[in-house]
Amino acid sequence: MTEKLNNNVDFKELAKFEAIAESWWDKKSKFKPLHDINPLRADFIDQRCNIAGKKAIDVGCGGGILSEALAERGAQVTGIDMGEAPLAVAKLHLKDSKLDIEYLHSTAEDIAPQRAGTYDLVCCLEMLEHVPDPASVVQSCHDLVKPGGDVFFSTINRNLKAYALAIVGAEYILNLLPRGTHDYDKFIKPSELSKAARDAGLIVKEIVGMTYNPITDKYKLGSDVDVNYLMHCQRPQA
Repeated sequence: MTEKLNNNVDFKELAKFEAIAESWWDKKSKFKPLHDINPLRADFIDQRCNIAGKKAIDVGCGGGILSEALAERGAQVTGIDMGEAPLAVAKLHLKDSKLDIEYLHSTAEDIAPQRAGTYDLVCCLEMLEHVPDPASVVQSCHDLVKPGGDVFFSTINRNLKAYALAIVGAEYILNLLPRGTHDYDKFIKPSELSKAARDAGLIVKEIVGMTYNPITDKYKLGSDVDVNYLMHCQRPQA
């Protein structure tokens, strides 16, 4: 595939994940939270669109944690990312997992014209808060999915509670994430993401919150969308 690679990339954000890419599959590393929440994310998706047999694309796949979960549940998976180091780790991990996943160095905007309407399922999780123009990614996710197909987003709300928990708490007190992982100004309110989804031509089906209990070290889904949340959308039938 010829790479065009548009400019909706924050290279400072990219560098953060390039620097720690080798730890992606270490479940005791700074990527522990991603491993911990991955079953919840995969279950949320599977319960709403039945992953088995679906053609799926994981936008901002990083080291492939979600991509592999989708493939394990029977999806035909493509993972795309702009980080060369995380993609190298993702490809290397396939030697252990024995899964068949296509990994590509690309943005959503660049692959969307080439594969418009190709996928039954599009996932873009924990990625929108790291790009300059989230709405552009949302539009590309709409373009990638087939009419009637499902699109899933997850990101972080923008309010004082989110700042206190997702940045101060997670990065500076509990050390769940490397310091500087998140930029508060890039957090996205559910109302803003909903508008971007509707403007792109998607139907917002459901918004669910994800919360963390530091005492039990457990995550759960529920009605609290104050910090982390997931959104299920669909592209209308043609």
